[in-house]
Amino acid sequence: MMMKPDQKPAPRRISWREIGQLLLVLLAAWGVSQLLQRSAPLGRDIGTHAALPALRADTSAPTREVAEPTLTLVVFTDYQCPACKLADPAMNAAIAADGHVRIVYRDLPIFGPRSERAARVAIASSHQGLYSAVHQRLMQERRSLEDPVIREAVEAAGGNWAQIERDIETHGPAIDQLLLNNRQFALRFGIAGTPSYIADPMLVIGALDEAEFGRIFAQARRRAGAG
Repeated sequence: MMMKPDQKPAPRRISWREIGQLLLVLLAAWGVSQLLQRSAPLGRDIGTHAALPALRADTSAPTREVAEPTLTLVVFTDYQCPACKLADPAMNAAIAADGHVRIVYRDLPIFGPRSERAARVAIASSHQGLYSAVHQRLMQERRSLEDPVIREAVEAAGGNWAQIERDIETHGPAIDQLLLNNRQFALRFGIAGTPSYIADPMLVIGALDEAEFGRIFAQARRRAGAG
């Protein structure tokens, strides 16, 4: 049958076979993108950075040690940072699964006076051998970090609040210096926010999930071995 001059041809319908082929192409593209994401480095290698030897040599920051460490994770964090609180359980799970990662805690209070106060209390708690426990309590806390809340966290971790206050007074200059060192290291490495991590020698800025922590541990060990 002849079409009239102004009559448009009917649009061709896509067959089920063509739809299936298109879905396969899309699925393959998605799979390739996922593979690339898993294989791409999460951070950047700072193994030749001029500040890295000083960071490694500075032993003033609190740590969480393990029996046979093969990797050091430096954590720049703030107790009022929502992303820090979100990433902390994932970090701890990845470290527990690995078993050979020691942590160096670099308090970087950037969320105001309450963050500064919480950081000073946490650092002071190291004189009672409780930094890691207090750190975890503060990371789990969802209330505003007023002094009564911070005190509750310290006491729940087994700390003596009166001793905390005495240690903040007695060791104030050392605490000031440690916080200054942390800010200076952050500035030198280009760290403008929290959380940030140095899985020596890899730098990652931003929160990670458990699988991503595992990946950065593996990348750091490969880079360290290659160096």
